[in-house]
Amino acid sequence: MRSGLALLSLCVYLAFAVACNKPPSDNSAATDNSGAAVPASDQSSGSTGQASGKEAGERKEHAEHRAADHKEAKREPIVVPAGTAITVSLSSPLGSKTSKPGDTFSGSVSQPVSVGGAIAIPQGANVSGTVTDAKPLGKLAGGAVLSVRLDSVEIKGVNLPVQASTKSFNQKGKGKRTAVMAGGGAALGGIIGALAGGGKGAAIGAAAGAGAGTGGAAFTGNKDIVLPAESNVTFELSQPLEIKQ
Repeated sequence: MRSGLALLSLCVYLAFAVACNKPPSDNSAATDNSGAAVPASDQSSGSTGQASGKEAGERKEHAEHRAADHKEAKREPIVVPAGTAITVSLSSPLGSKTSKPGDTFSGSVSQPVSVGGAIAIPQGANVSGTVTDAKPLGKLAGGAVLSVRLDSVEIKGVNLPVQASTKSFNQKGKGKRTAVMAGGGAALGGIIGALAGGGKGAAIGAAAGAGAGTGGAAFTGNKDIVLPAESNVTFELSQPLEIKQ
């Protein structure tokens, strides 16, 4: 009897000892609002999800910016159609007697050129051109001739080649006081007497006739054709001009 009791006591003792030496269970699990255990790995999923969502938003925003930049770079160029007038203010005088074929000249656009409501060629844009013909009075049976051509226009620091019709001025006949623009047939009023008769600074006459405002030819009687500095000459594009934005 005593031995049985001792054996039972030993069994209880061993069971208690085993229970005490058992490793503690993973208590890192938390409980949710319902009291159910939530694994520790799931506790950090909230913050990780927030971080991932923020990163995804940033990536999306960056992609949108890149797409916008790409779209901006792919903007269609502005095309100035043939027949468009470009009015140029000369930087220096030109003349049938003082100029010679091959001389270059410079100037600036005196009036902005718009296409579809957008300014394609701004006022003040630099231009360059060439004298294609210059014959003083007395060397040509019909009178004096001055022909000029527009070669390029500078847009945003880039010189763009221009295809434009040549502008010609003729001093017709002895004693005539009109300069006729070849091809147009319109009498040029513009500038009368400056640099042609008197010295520099001579009076500039009033515009007259259908050609007023399209260019000036200064002359008096049998004098040669002179286009003073700052006089306007209008060229007409013979080919479309493509301007990248």
